[in-house]
Amino acid sequence: MRALLIGRFQPFHNGHMEVVKYIVSKYRALIIGIGSAQYSHTINDPFTAGERHLMISRSLEDAGIHNYYLVPIEDLHRNSIWVSHVESIAPPFDVVFANNPLTKRLFYERGYKVETPPFYDRSKYSGKEVRRRIMLGENWEHLVPEKVVETIKEIDGISRLKALAQSDDE
Repeated sequence: MRALLIGRFQPFHNGHMEVVKYIVSKYRALIIGIGSAQYSHTINDPFTAGERHLMISRSLEDAGIHNYYLVPIEDLHRNSIWVSHVESIAPPFDVVFANNPLTKRLFYERGYKVETPPFYDRSKYSGKEVRRRIMLGENWEHLVPEKVVETIKEIDGISRLKALAQSDDE
């Protein structure tokens, strides 16, 4: 059986890694949907789909996880056809892991088994917290896999986030 996990992964952090490990321990393969793939260069979505792909694939390979597929998924802003869109671009899957209430509802209504993955210290392991720390120059590297740190530095993501956080107000 294949499982589908959808998230924005802005950036992929240690909480995500724990969820991935949990899912691959239960299922033969994991499809990771990189959600909101069309967004980048904003405070909430600073990294491109390709950059997130690199962060995730490098981290999973480094952890010895090889039974996964990565699929960028753009938002359609039409909920009634979004699941069909995901089905059309992803390998077949049997179960969906999601925390977002809308995502869970849409897949449930389509007839999928939907599971809520466990949270791992959500106050510390959240993309919002990692981005906040990067923007403020606080310690963040321990919150993400080593390969994510390397990727963010490689793409100059630290200065990108700091630039995005600036205001044009006097």
